[in-house]
Amino acid sequence: MAALKKPGSWSVYLVRRADGALYCGIALDVAARFAQHEAGLGAKALRGRGPLRLEFRRRIGSRSAALRAEIKIKRLAKAEKERLAASAAFARRFFAALAAPPASADA
Repeated sequence: MAALKKPGSWSVYLVRRADGALYCGIALDVAARFAQHEAGLGAKALRGRGPLRLEFRRRIGSRSAALRAEIKIKRLAKAEKERLAASAAFARRFFAALAAPPASADA
């Protein structure tokens, strides 16, 4: 009988293409996923668009939380994605806001 796979910690990451565009994705193992991207496997948006550079990664935890973060990042304007990749302070504020409970409508 095969052993059950232990759940890992999901991460969100940004990859920069040669044309400067930023690609956002999630993975359990960012290094392995980036190696797949470099080999031309996985996301069509990155195939043949190298050289690729891993610009940002952040461990999130659960897959659902990583998916929510990915959606929020993909909705950011390019300038905000650039700030996320370049500024640790901006990244801390961005992810703290994601983790904060929604504001109450009663307030």
